[in-house]
Amino acid sequence: MAIKIGDMLLKAGLISGEQLDKALKEQQNSSGRLGSILVKLGFISEDEIVQFLSKQFNVPSVNLGEYKIDGGTIKLIPPHIAQKYGVIPLTRLGRVLTVAMVNPNDVLAMDDIKFSTGFDVRPVVASEGAIWTTIDKQYGTAGMLEDMMKSLDEAMEAGDESGLEVLEEEKEEQGDAASEMAAAIENSPAAKLVNKLIAEAVMRKATDIHIEPYEKEIRVRMSVDGVLHEIMNPPLRMKTSLVARTKIISKLKVEEKRLPQDGRIRMVLQGKPIDIRVSIVPTAFGEKVAMRILDRSNVSFDFKDLGFEEEPLKHLVKAITTPFGIVLVTGPTGCGKTTTLYACIEYINKPDTNIMTAEEPVEYSLVGVNQVPVKEDGGTTFGAALKAFLRQDPNIIMVGEIRDKETAEIAIRSSLTGHLVMSSVHTNSAALTITRMVDMGVEPFMIASSLLGVESQRLVRKICPFCKEEHRPDEKLAAEFIGKHVDFRTMKFFRGRGCSECRNTGYKGRLGLYEILPVSPAVRDMILERAPTDQLEKKAVAEGMSSLRRDGIIKVGKGLTTIEEVIKETVAED
Repeated sequence: MAIKIGDMLLKAGLISGEQLDKALKEQQNSSGRLGSILVKLGFISEDEIVQFLSKQFNVPSVNLGEYKIDGGTIKLIPPHIAQKYGVIPLTRLGRVLTVAMVNPNDVLAMDDIKFSTGFDVRPVVASEGAIWTTIDKQYGTAGMLEDMMKSLDEAMEAGDESGLEVLEEEKEEQGDAASEMAAAIENSPAAKLVNKLIAEAVMRKATDIHIEPYEKEIRVRMSVDGVLHEIMNPPLRMKTSLVARTKIISKLKVEEKRLPQDGRIRMVLQGKPIDIRVSIVPTAFGEKVAMRILDRSNVSFDFKDLGFEEEPLKHLVKAITTPFGIVLVTGPTGCGKTTTLYACIEYINKPDTNIMTAEEPVEYSLVGVNQVPVKEDGGTTFGAALKAFLRQDPNIIMVGEIRDKETAEIAIRSSLTGHLVMSSVHTNSAALTITRMVDMGVEPFMIASSLLGVESQRLVRKICPFCKEEHRPDEKLAAEFIGKHVDFRTMKFFRGRGCSECRNTGYKGRLGLYEILPVSPAVRDMILERAPTDQLEKKAVAEGMSSLRRDGIIKVGKGLTTIEEVIKETVAED
């Protein structure tokens, strides 16, 4: 059926024979739908396919974003049929069920739906991206859970190695009751669901999984490109077993339900190692689970891949290649500070260099780097680790985070005695970091004499390359966004139209916005004089610092992200 659609598009002159051959060859490798592959390769848009199929088969086309689908109607088509054929039930009138389809000429799908539901099928055509987004949204229920369980069982029975394997599952000594629970859960639906959720998260390139208990339901959400999406609502009866299974594989105390716990899971998916940081916190209706996916294959420590522009990168490289002093990376939680610190270490990591890090926890293993996990409850604080490092003759020291005066002063003294020190601080701008250090109780003369530079950052979503298109934004919004820096009328603007590759969001992946504040002699004098944050920032900008907003403007102009994303993450300048 896919080849017939290809032939029809070719006959209509919407694609060329060469493009069809290339798409068919790609289909043999990826096993995807031909229409989706043609869109992915940029040969045709989803809208063009929808309008063509609508005209060809004389069926209406619909915009699923305009439909509010009744829950009773959705239940008429089981999840496995919706996913198998890419269909969504829209309305029912008597014995006729209107169904949105990717291919309105799929006779096999219509026969299967008719047999399953007992209704006659009236097909309408919708874009593939919109259909899959709606399937994700509408079937994120117990029905989807049932389907996930079925597919996982089939994979396990077939010996499919795409299933997850837990590594180093060494069970700590626990009470008899906890041991019995662990044994009972080992092969339960909860165990399979936790595995499936992790596999799904890795496949979607999600960074976090949240299992959240409420009074009458459980909600499972995943964070993709920094945005949380609701995935499913497992039955409330699974609440205890889901948490218990997560505790078992992350080597936490199953019987402890009153205190927060932190653990780690090591797994293998399709031969690829996956590390997961686990946090469990008691809430009013049970324990909430948060899992951070650390997939090394999805992370690049190359400055260009992270989104550094040439000028800010030049300032950062100058700072981290200085033999001694301190470099600080700042920004809110989840903005990629640790990734930037790892990129700095990778850049300066040489066989003749002794590098030591103190991290809570160690996120990724770096070859040739001595990484020490910090455990506050075990007595290994950042300050204690730093004191021990100085007896190990390091050239470069990385401290995961400066949280207090003791750690700040030890880090600065280390930088003054011939070491290059790098660390992170939680503040909202590069200039504010200096003020924050003073507020911690660090003397200004210590900061002025040791600080090489401060890098501040944010993460924004990238425009999906598969559905990227030029557009003109609202002129008032564009003028306010650009300000006095550039004439917005000379700029080109882009956005993602939405497709199956980006799940109809228009965005795929993230990149950083950066500002680097080099500490010049004039800035050092201002630090000694305890100058306020706004004056430090104005001086840095006057000396050539590109602010977060300006870096965002550059990336919008390059077609990498959108005005809306940059406005969301940065502050306008005067």
